[in-house]
Amino acid sequence: MDATAASRPNTEAERFVEFIDVEKSYDGRTFAVTRLNMHVAKGEFLTLLGPSGSGKTTTLNMLAGFERPTHGSITLNGQPVDRLPPYERNIGMVFQNYALFPHMTVEENVAFPLSVRKFSKTETTQRVHKALDMIQLRKFGDRRPGQLSGGQQQRVALARALVFEPSLVLMDEPLGALDKKLREHMQLEIKQLHSMLGVTIVYVTHDQSEALTMSDRVAVFNNGGIAQIGTPDSLYTQPANPFVASFIGENNTLEGVVDHVSGTECQVSLTGGGRIRATPIDLEGQGTACLVALRPECIQIARSGTNDNAFEATVEGRIYLGDHLRLLARLQNGQLLTVKVSPETMMITGETISLGWSQRDCRAFPTQ
Repeated sequence: MDATAASRPNTEAERFVEFIDVEKSYDGRTFAVTRLNMHVAKGEFLTLLGPSGSGKTTTLNMLAGFERPTHGSITLNGQPVDRLPPYERNIGMVFQNYALFPHMTVEENVAFPLSVRKFSKTETTQRVHKALDMIQLRKFGDRRPGQLSGGQQQRVALARALVFEPSLVLMDEPLGALDKKLREHMQLEIKQLHSMLGVTIVYVTHDQSEALTMSDRVAVFNNGGIAQIGTPDSLYTQPANPFVASFIGENNTLEGVVDHVSGTECQVSLTGGGRIRATPIDLEGQGTACLVALRPECIQIARSGTNDNAFEATVEGRIYLGDHLRLLARLQNGQLLTVKVSPETMMITGETISLGWSQRDCRAFPTQ
C-alpha cells in the first residue's frame, strides 16, 4: 500500500486543515512539494518531520500564506485559503528565532497581535495577563527580550501566538536554538499547553525524537512528498518503506535476496551467507533484492533455540550509554549489527556470542 494513501476523512472536524493535490514549484521545472494530500483534525498535534529539502517547511509556509501553491488547494475549517493573505487566516506562528520585538517589553510583545486586531485596552490587558500566567512569566512582563533566557523568550513567542486564540498554530523549528536539556523541557511544556488548550498545532522539525515525543501523528517527508503518515508508535514499529525505517529511530539494515514469500512471512538469503525470516513489505517474490530492517533493541543475546532467527557474531566494540550498553557485533557473513542490551551485560571485545530475534521484529523491503 502507498504510504501516502489515505481515505478522505468523513467529518469537517477531521479535515479541519486539508491539502488537496497540492504542488509547489519555484522555477516551473522542479517541485519542492509534489501531489500532497493531507488532513489535520481539529485539536490535533501534527508534526511534519523530514531532512532538509524534503518539503516540510514549504508545506508549512503554504499553510501560513507565505507561499502560494502552484497547483491544488488548501482549506481551513472548510474554507479555501489559497488566496488569503496571512493576516486573514487567524493563524498563530512560532519561529525558531523567536521573532520578538527587541524594543518592546514582554507584555507589549504579547499584546502586539491584539493591537493589530483592534482589541480594546481592557480585553488586551486581560488576555496578556492570562497568557503570561499560562507560561509562568507574569512577573517578567516589564522586561525586554534581551533580558530573558532563550527558553523564556521562546515561551513569550508561544504566548504571543496563542493570545488572540487562533484557530491554528504553526511552529517552525521552534526549539532548534535551545540546548538539549532546555529543548526537552520545552517539548513537555508545549505538549502540556496543547492538551490544556485543545488548539490545533502543525509543527515542523527535523528532530525525530522531538516528533515522537510531542505528536498525535507524524507526517514523514522525503523528496517533496509524504513517505508515511501515522502515529509515532506505528511509524516506529511498522515503517512502510526503507526511508522511514532508517529515519525514525535507529535500525540495522541487512542486504539480501528473497527466497520465498508466504503470507506475512518471507525468507531472505543474506549477502555473504545466512538466511533470515522476516515480515515482507511490498515484496514481489523470489529473486527480489531487498533490505531487512531490524531495531537494535529487538535483538537478544540468545540463550536457547526459541528465536525465529539465530546467528553467531563477534563483539567488535561496546559503548556505555548509561541506561543501556551498545554492542557492535559482526556476523559471520561480514555484516555488522548494533545491539542494545542492559548495561550490566558482561561482554568483551573479541567474544563470540549468539544473537536471536523474532521474524515479526524485522521487515523486508524491496531495494529502492
